[in-house]
Amino acid sequence: MNMGDNMISILMASYNGAGYVSAQIDSLLSQTCQNFKLYICDDMSTDDTYKILAEYQDKYPDKIFISQNSKNSGSAKFNFINLMINHKDDYLMLCDQDDVWLPDKIEITLAKMQELETLYGNSLPLLVHTDLKVVNENLETISESFVAAMNANYTKTKLRHQIIQNTLTGCTAMYNRALSDLITTNPPFMVMHDWWLMLVASAFGKIDSINNQTVLYRQHNLNEVGAKDVRTLEYKIRKVLNPQGIKQALNETYLQANSFKETFRSLLSDEQLEFLSCYCAIATRPKILKWISICRLRVFKNSLPRKIAQFLYI
Repeated sequence: MNMGDNMISILMASYNGAGYVSAQIDSLLSQTCQNFKLYICDDMSTDDTYKILAEYQDKYPDKIFISQNSKNSGSAKFNFINLMINHKDDYLMLCDQDDVWLPDKIEITLAKMQELETLYGNSLPLLVHTDLKVVNENLETISESFVAAMNANYTKTKLRHQIIQNTLTGCTAMYNRALSDLITTNPPFMVMHDWWLMLVASAFGKIDSINNQTVLYRQHNLNEVGAKDVRTLEYKIRKVLNPQGIKQALNETYLQANSFKETFRSLLSDEQLEFLSCYCAIATRPKILKWISICRLRVFKNSLPRKIAQFLYI
């Protein structure tokens, strides 16, 4: 299926994915919408990943383009953000090396994106994302819905929602050129590339989501970030009993908020700058004043266990 003349760039960061990357690329080549080019940057893999990618590029020279970093970037987020900085197109999608895309992923995501552009115009930064099906290493279903397993709330799209908790799984995202044009430099600090993208979208544009599961989200022992079923009692207990992990995660949100403020200072409204300054200041305050600040700014974690942990260990 060809949906107009708009071109999509799919950005994949690869590293030691020899066991999975072929299945992912094959799922892209089986999409109902083929109006895309695939750009893959390999992060100095030590297995056969690059060899496999080169074979695909030889077979599809007009569709698949591979490059390799001169040295390992240290994390998938750095590999991805560089791809996002270097590639601009009408629409862009992020792609993990170890998932499998369901056949109509591009088609239904693009349809939603074009629906938003009809409403808001294509000069507004726009981001669309979807649900996922969580699977194991052999693509056997663990959870029919990532949103349900994570107790996620995709309706919370304001900056104050995203500053404390990311609700984007990058491999489901499509964003337009107007949003892409705001991703021009490596942030001084970011927790993850998809969280950074979500912050930009929430501050300057519109975000919408689709309930469909469009990706088989493969979980294995090499995942850098994965899915956890937050509905289980075990997860809730572990969350509340992990003060160091929670404190570190909260501190990283302050660092990222400050990084975001400094990167986009000239584009942010006075109200947004005031909000970010107040949020960053939470880190230096006594606990009682931290509680007051998060209530005043209304920056709450999603779900009761996360809120309890936030208030306990802030």
